[in-house]
Amino acid sequence: MTATEVAREVYRRLSLEFPGSERELCALRYQSAFQLLVATVLSAQTTDAVVNSVTPELFRRYPDCHSLAEAAQPEVETIVHATGFFRTKAANVIGLARALRDRYGCQVPASRGELCKLPGVGRKTANVVLSVYFGEPGLPVDTHVARVSSRLGLTTSASPEGMEAELGALLLPEQWGLFSLRLILHGRRVCGARRPECGRCILADLCPGASLSGVAVQAS
Repeated sequence: MTATEVAREVYRRLSLEFPGSERELCALRYQSAFQLLVATVLSAQTTDAVVNSVTPELFRRYPDCHSLAEAAQPEVETIVHATGFFRTKAANVIGLARALRDRYGCQVPASRGELCKLPGVGRKTANVVLSVYFGEPGLPVDTHVARVSSRLGLTTSASPEGMEAELGALLLPEQWGLFSLRLILHGRRVCGARRPECGRCILADLCPGASLSGVAVQAS
């Protein structure tokens, strides 16, 4: 099978394993584009579960762009402390709230270029907001996407940007966001970093690593 054929078959199988839309599959909890943007910035170097443990209090105190733009950084640091790198993250979310207020009237732009100009927002965060909230093409590459796609032989690049380009070329743009979210779920539940459970993996017959290990698999 070519890389394109493998990617499409992976997409098909994971669609059956993890049905739903981008919003339904996204683990972060939010009520607006602004809250999703903030939650995604906080998710760097930590888990969605940890982010979801702090955002209820953060959004209770600062539910929108206007209120967070006026927040005192020490108070935000205290709330987001559990996410790690809390000083930088607090400064970033306050800074992006102020930038949104001053440049966009507190409207989150549906543009990757504009999103990436905001404090703390890189391509991964921008792609999450684009694909999950706005339904626009975006392929976030996190550690799970990088690990699973590399094991499947779909990517050879060492950088997230390179992986995004390689994976994007194998799929239709409207599939990018769902492909990323489903790879993340598969990476969390089956294809772990230390102990991938190849024996119960629905992708094992497509995976060079699993076949080299002599794993018996069942294709769906």
